[in-house]
Amino acid sequence: MIAGVVGKTNVGKSTFFSAATLAPAKISNVPFTTIEPNRGVASVRVRCVCKELGVVDNPRNSNCINGIRWVPVELVDVAGLVPDAHKGRGLGNKFLDDLRQADGFIHVVDASGSTDASGNPCEPGARDPVEDVKFLEHEITMWMFQILKKDWDKIVKGVLQLKEDLLGLLCNRLAGLMVSKKHILSALKSDESFSKRVDQWSDDDIMTFVERIRKISKPMVIAANKADIPTAEENIKRLKAEFKDYTVIPCSAEAELALRLAAKKGLISYMPGDKTFEIIKREELTERQKLGLAKIKDLMEKWGSTGVQEAIEAIYLKELKMIPVFPVEDAGKFTDHKGNVLPDVILVQEGATARDLAYKIHTDLGEGFLFAINAKSGQKVGEGYVLKEGDVIKIVSARGIKG
Repeated sequence: MIAGVVGKTNVGKSTFFSAATLAPAKISNVPFTTIEPNRGVASVRVRCVCKELGVVDNPRNSNCINGIRWVPVELVDVAGLVPDAHKGRGLGNKFLDDLRQADGFIHVVDASGSTDASGNPCEPGARDPVEDVKFLEHEITMWMFQILKKDWDKIVKGVLQLKEDLLGLLCNRLAGLMVSKKHILSALKSDESFSKRVDQWSDDDIMTFVERIRKISKPMVIAANKADIPTAEENIKRLKAEFKDYTVIPCSAEAELALRLAAKKGLISYMPGDKTFEIIKREELTERQKLGLAKIKDLMEKWGSTGVQEAIEAIYLKELKMIPVFPVEDAGKFTDHKGNVLPDVILVQEGATARDLAYKIHTDLGEGFLFAINAKSGQKVGEGYVLKEGDVIKIVSARGIKG
């Protein structure tokens, strides 16, 4: 699963990306600083099962700190969006094409209202961030509508003349957008108007269908950035009132980046998502740095944190519904073949099965799947066993026994 960091140009997307990943990204107060998508690895926090099982783990693909696993996840920061991107304005075609790979979005919004519709700086409070959310929704919907509408006559012909399945045709046409059969089925069942003959669908019907597909297949979290600017507070309230279906998180990407860099230098003690931080080497700080950290502390006391880590976890754990599962090779000792205890954690979507996990580990394991063992209970389970959060699973395969 990949989360796309999206939004209007010049709202702090690249700062958010750098703060989340500590990966280099070009940051500037001008539109279109990001042209090629930046890729990086962030982390989400999940409960490790080491304490529950009474073992000391030594992870390979993640870190465990005081019983909390920091699980790597991928972020992609794409070019900024401007109105009429679906018509090719600005870097619209590039932006929208980069969105194909994303399973969900973190929409970074300038909550202070200090960037206009095209991403140019303006007086704080002059721009309504509610409009920014609406226009991004509109641009993505129009983009998807154009893709589907372009081949609609072929879809109608396929269903009515060639007796092909509508679901299959829609799956083929939308597969490149990371839209699955499950997404399409859910959208088709959401409105009775979609059950009528396909040649009777109006453009409004297609548009409504596409909007359902967008909401189902591309879940979104709103990172209300620049929360440290006074005009942001009222706008954040308005964002939460206007978009009740979205998680809206007050955020300061600049503050998070400053804390991450200070912690990396050993100046402060801080972990992403913490509610505060502790200064360790005060004597090495300049007066300007001390003042900056004091302002960040005030911000965190007001909002609870910088919001960056919360936004990442909201998209992966809440919206994409990912849960942690721990594969092992020795179900009794909870180890791999080298003796590493609870060596890996894999995020799977709610509803994933034991065979799904096998495929995530290696294609051969999935294809040769025989059964799995729930290491906590010692029970043998079949391919259709639905994984639960914190399961410890051993896969037994005809093509090898691995974990």
